[in-house]
Amino acid sequence: MIKYRIAAIILLIFHYTSAQKIQDKELDNLSLIYTKSSFDELIDFLSLPNDAHFPKDIKKNIEWCEKAFGNRGFNIKKLTTGGIPLILASKNYNDAKKTVLVYLQVDGQPVDTTKWFQENPYKATLKELDKNRKWNTIPITHLKKELNPDWRIFARSASDAKGPVVMFLKAMDIINDRKQEPNFNLKVILDFEEEISSPRLPKAVLDYKKELTSDMLVIFDGPRHISNQPTLAYGARGITTLSLEVFGPRAPQHSGHYGNYVPNPALRLSQLLASMMQTDGRVAIPGWYDGIEITEEVKSILRQVPDDEKIIRKKLGIAAIDNIADTYQESIQYPSLGILGLESGWTGTKTRTIIPASAIAEMNIRLVKETDAQHMVNLVKQHIASQGYHIIESVPTEEERMKYPKIIRFNYNIAYDAFRTDFDTEIGQWLRKAMIRAFGATPIQIRTGGGSIPISPFVNTLNIPAVIVPTVNKDNNQHSPNENIRLGNYIDGIKTITAILTQEL
Repeated sequence: MIKYRIAAIILLIFHYTSAQKIQDKELDNLSLIYTKSSFDELIDFLSLPNDAHFPKDIKKNIEWCEKAFGNRGFNIKKLTTGGIPLILASKNYNDAKKTVLVYLQVDGQPVDTTKWFQENPYKATLKELDKNRKWNTIPITHLKKELNPDWRIFARSASDAKGPVVMFLKAMDIINDRKQEPNFNLKVILDFEEEISSPRLPKAVLDYKKELTSDMLVIFDGPRHISNQPTLAYGARGITTLSLEVFGPRAPQHSGHYGNYVPNPALRLSQLLASMMQTDGRVAIPGWYDGIEITEEVKSILRQVPDDEKIIRKKLGIAAIDNIADTYQESIQYPSLGILGLESGWTGTKTRTIIPASAIAEMNIRLVKETDAQHMVNLVKQHIASQGYHIIESVPTEEERMKYPKIIRFNYNIAYDAFRTDFDTEIGQWLRKAMIRAFGATPIQIRTGGGSIPISPFVNTLNIPAVIVPTVNKDNNQHSPNENIRLGNYIDGIKTITAILTQEL
């Protein structure tokens, strides 16, 4: 149990009147003190709906961020994009030799309120786990008392990624209150459309290249390693989305009258999807894995991550894995093809005895640094054509319906590419030193994370290296109902960012 010491608070607060270098041994106390002072702000921030499909809601989040960063002495500039803007918050320091760009995400995934075990996904709820592994609500006022690091705050974006935003703000409060001046300038880019693939970000980075010019990029996003030890990730996969719709009859038809006569689009789509994959999970499309070579040197880097494959599978509830590689770390060095959702006809109590008019599959491609997005899209499209489909971009015309026995709508969106930074670059060395100061040990270093974030536009356009500093718990249910953040991770996150901001570059 973490103890909150009043004497330590008084001792530290009364010394804020003069500039003092923050000592390594102070990081624990400071992070705990400022955690306590952060909850009102965090709860207020989490109360703002932030689904980027609703610009009116996002506007409130933008205003909140402008005020929060402005109060910390940042110069605020809106980067117009033709849609939802980006926010650039900048702060210069007298002895700065370089500039660090920080990426923070503010928007969140949509919510299905029927699947959340609380009154409102946007009302932060404090919970603790009982002996039966059930999360029980406890009064939010407990946050004013002695903190249990295993308590969790449940709310949309608690981990992904408003929690890290407030961690950063409280780290700024620490260095401001202690009158610390980093020897680097800070630029913070706030993205309000990350969960819809940041469609305007690549052009914005080009348009505002001068304003964004920096020496390196730090991303405070994502979960730590499954062991929950301090982690650095030197890359992330890119993402491209696909939407497929196989057409059948013009309207749903009675399955008794037309079964055995009208081809069923749901069955045809199932057969098409199955043709893309081998039964062992490998993508069957020719050329899918071309250009990927996992050398012994790379394998030695991957083996440094302390994964326990049995524990990973147990937590996931699976007996076996896809036949891509022998380990989790190696498997995510390859591009993947995934089915996100399927839709056709009706199910459950709404089931109808019909042949559906169409069947839809939403898919994505997770890219690695060696793969080109357009090339991968073309591979999928060529495979679909090889299965006898006439490919269109919208609904079929009457002429097409009468001419082609198999018709499919094929649409895609290339969001962003993968990126990867070498371990021994300046940014890696700097972040490792900060993490060692904070935690007394070298962090776990991951070559490529499995998720995707819109970082490649910065890396490619600004020609700078980038590293991810994940802080939240792995089991946070991000993108899903009952998203949460563990208090111990939240405290450690403030500690991590404070160590980084006070580490000389």
